[in-house]
Amino acid sequence: MELALIKKKEIVSTFLKHNILVSKELLEKLNKPETVETWHDALTKGTHPEELINRKTETTGSVEVIWDYTEKPHKRTIQDFVDHFNARYRAIEKILKTRQELKNLTSIARVRAKKDKEELSVIGIIENKRTTKNEHIILTIEDTSGKINILISKTKPELLKLANDLVLDEIIGISGTAGQDNIIFANNIIIPDIPIQEPKLAPDDIYIAALSCVHVGSAIFEKEKFNNFIQWLNGNYGNQNEKEIATKTKYIIVTGDLVDGIGIYPDQESELEIKDIKEQYNEFARLFSQIPQDKIIILGPGNHDVGRISEPQPKLNKEYTQNIWNLPNTIMVSNPAVLRIHKTNNFAGVTVLMYHGYSFDDYGEIVPSIRESGQHISDRAPLIMKYLLQKRHLGPQHGIKHLYSPDPHTDSLVIEHIPDLFIAGHIHKAGALQYRGTTIVCGSCFQKQTTFQEKVGHIPEPGVIPLINLKTRQVNFIQF
Repeated sequence: MELALIKKKEIVSTFLKHNILVSKELLEKLNKPETVETWHDALTKGTHPEELINRKTETTGSVEVIWDYTEKPHKRTIQDFVDHFNARYRAIEKILKTRQELKNLTSIARVRAKKDKEELSVIGIIENKRTTKNEHIILTIEDTSGKINILISKTKPELLKLANDLVLDEIIGISGTAGQDNIIFANNIIIPDIPIQEPKLAPDDIYIAALSCVHVGSAIFEKEKFNNFIQWLNGNYGNQNEKEIATKTKYIIVTGDLVDGIGIYPDQESELEIKDIKEQYNEFARLFSQIPQDKIIILGPGNHDVGRISEPQPKLNKEYTQNIWNLPNTIMVSNPAVLRIHKTNNFAGVTVLMYHGYSFDDYGEIVPSIRESGQHISDRAPLIMKYLLQKRHLGPQHGIKHLYSPDPHTDSLVIEHIPDLFIAGHIHKAGALQYRGTTIVCGSCFQKQTTFQEKVGHIPEPGVIPLINLKTRQVNFIQF
């Protein structure tokens, strides 16, 4: 609530700066949390307030695109990286400032003026992390005023465990006591995390099917399993209960890798059935045209799709995918994207964060609690998704496999909208988890194990579709 109020005040302030009358009607609009989120996000990205007031939210049927990426490609500079990280810092700093645990909050530059053992709190981005010979962890964090070292003692095992999972470039809060020689002795580490929320439950029995990694064009595309899925949607496959669920499935979300692509991994060409990228998308359009038109299909790109691999990824290029754009029941979005689904007169709808999941490969390995969870690498996606929600960022660490585009005005991978559903894919194995009122769902695939996956140890489970019941928030799985 505090963060929403801050955003509301900033919106009003921006309107006043542009000599826009803040009328009673305008304030009534700002009483709606979804309007505050959408307008604040747009203003942050440079939208003029007058344009914003006259703009209607993009709506198709029961799907509203709250946010997707629309920035036009342009040359990046070193300063863009600096501005990008500053934008990230500001966004997550706002979230952390609402946390009650951060008492006596001060800037890092002012810590030196504090008395020895005085209690204080700071917010900073992690620049460095190391373990001492005595098995303590020392972080170096930075804010806009300076840097400071944080000592996490091994005598505080729970705190040490939390510190062990921290990665570089994430933004955290620290509460502790001031020490000599520019150091803080940590008593608590505060991560931005999502708040605990009561799950929104739809009044009607409606399902969302979560797909990912269809990989049309691959020689090992699971045609029979995919055809079974199409037949199920048309009421011609499955037992009576499954057929009934098919009639109630109104939304189909595909989180990227619609096709297998060209030149994605070594010697991929030998595993392609369709070797022309445009023809791969034409075949995808043909297959998805068989889905009944009363079902809304939402499509985003992944790392196998045409276009840039760095995130956020724009919507799929019409030059290659026009036949998909022409499907009457299809909505194209970026990766990531934020949607509101199934809003009705008596239901606010659910907020959905769609993300392909390209960063999952990194965090499944570099985060100790996930790596040592006892789960196979192919089963870790829900744990990784939970971890990213806790960090409020889809890929916080710079310089690893995951690539991003440094937009200077905003960091689009910051999780600003609290999702009711977080839907992703990439790992080729379905899974689900409930966390703080958010339903986490990872889609499967329609491709057998590739030689590349075999080398890196991924074991896919093709043809398993998670189905999210919006009335109960339960996730069922159907094997096709």
